[in-house]
Amino acid sequence: MILDMRGIVDYTDYLVICTGRTPRQTKAIATEIRGVLKKEHGVEIRRVEGEKEADWILVDALDIVVHVFTPEARDFYRLDRLWREAPTERFQSTPA
Repeated sequence: MILDMRGIVDYTDYLVICTGRTPRQTKAIATEIRGVLKKEHGVEIRRVEGEKEADWILVDALDIVVHVFTPEARDFYRLDRLWREAPTERFQSTPA
């Protein structure tokens, strides 16, 4: 899910919220996102938090903030409900 935060908050333009099935998968997702942002878009990553536990990994790239959750953590924190006034785009992953 991509939330357009422009005009709602000052610290980022977009929040990306996604879910991995396990902590191992959330780590893989966060690693891939960092690599694609840097390699394909030239975006520098400011900081990454939560990789050790991997229930909720935050990737801060200033204009884009990515949250990668396990299902339990996503249900607990409910960021998509917290920011429900933000325009959203939903994406479903497709099998490779």
